[in-house]
Amino acid sequence: MALSKEEREQFLAEPHIAALSVGAGDRRGPLTVPIWYQYSPGGEPWVITGAGSRKHRLIEAQGEFTLMAQRLEPSVRYVAVDGPVSRIEPSTDDQLVEMTKRYLPPDKVDAYLEAARREHGETVAIYLRPQHWLSADLGTI
Repeated sequence: MALSKEEREQFLAEPHIAALSVGAGDRRGPLTVPIWYQYSPGGEPWVITGAGSRKHRLIEAQGEFTLMAQRLEPSVRYVAVDGPVSRIEPSTDDQLVEMTKRYLPPDKVDAYLEAARREHGETVAIYLRPQHWLSADLGTI
């Protein structure tokens, strides 16, 4: 059963690991990778990735991408959203902190931030303007 607008937006706002997909060119399937993302209902989902990374280059070239989040319990549910890139900009430390706190338990945040600041290099925040939604709750299976 498809989710209502409110249900799908609330689900996407939860801290699921998403699958990000973007076209990878002729004779290749899309690049599909797991990724942390941030989203607030009614807003634009955004991700952080390395500046100049393959993901960044493909998203910039294609001008669009897809995020899909799912869960298995208490019922099988998924939400996929795709659309055009609304903007790509250098990411900020505040965004890194926000994203890290979304996904990691409080006792792991500081160590991760220290490593990320030291090792990740320059990053960009990529924003998606939601255009198409696909969602379902398949109930308990």
